[in-house]
Formats: sequence, C-alpha cells, structure tokens
Amino acid sequence: MSAQKLFLDDFTVGQRFVSGEHALDEAQIKAFAGQFDPQPFHLDDEAAKATLFRGLAASGWHTAALTMRLMVQGGFPVEGGIVGAGGEISWPKPTRAGDVLHVESEVLSLTPSKSKPHQGMVSVRSETRNQQGDILQVLVAKLVVPRRVSGS
Repeated sequence: MSAQKLFLDDFTVGQRFVSGEHALDEAQIKAFAGQFDPQPFHLDDEAAKATLFRGLAASGWHTAALTMRLMVQGGFPVEGGIVGAGGEISWPKPTRAGDVLHVESEVLSLTPSKSKPHQGMVSVRSETRNQQGDILQVLVAKLVVPRRVSGS
C-alpha cells in the first residue's frame, strides 16, 4: 500500500498518521542484538530473567530501527524520505517477543526555512505501541521536509 508522499505545505499541526504493523519474535530480537547490541538481556532468556527486564527484551535500538521501517513504509509519508535533523528518544517499557508493533505519529510544529525556501522542518511525536496499546518508545524528531516547487 503506497501512500501519497507529502511536502511541508501538505502537513498541518495536529495531523496524525498510523503505520502498518510488524510482529516481533525471539529470533529477530536475538539476531539484531547479536549484531548490534550483544548484551545478555537481549540474547539469553535465562540471563535476562535476573536483570531489571525480568526476561528477554529487544534492544531499544531495535525498536528504533523497526519504528523507522514502519514510518518509511507509509507511517509518515514524506516526499524525498524521512531525513532527521535531531530528536529525543525514550523507551518507557521494554519491547518483547510476541509484540506486534505499530507507530502513531502527530505533527507538533511546522517551520518553513528562511534561508532555504525549498525546505522546512516538521517536528513530530511518534509513539511505538504494541498490540495492547502500551507505549514502548517515544520519539520526538525534527525532520527536514521539502516544500513544493512553485510553478510545477
């Protein structure tokens, strides 16, 4: 399903977007952790039980990567791609095997560039949630978004 890509001029403050879903399993958690975040609570079920996670948990960076994928695949349809210029991320709850993730995003602000009239910034809050609606990650990001070119 291909959503129409939006320019800065198409967004409005308060506008909301919801991504598709991604089902996460233990094999995905361990594969990502093995390559990018090889800590026992991401790799070993038994070792994870003795940690503050009380069981196997996905790396926060895995959740972030899945969030990006869901947004790129239609959860936040930006012309030219999602280009970040900074942000703040938090993980209020661990992501677990069996979670079915989706992303809910809301436009917080729009700022046309004064020095680069062909682009601007969109500030967006994206919550990555599981099938119960638990918020697993909050990302507030500033995105560089192109403007419509006049005369085309």
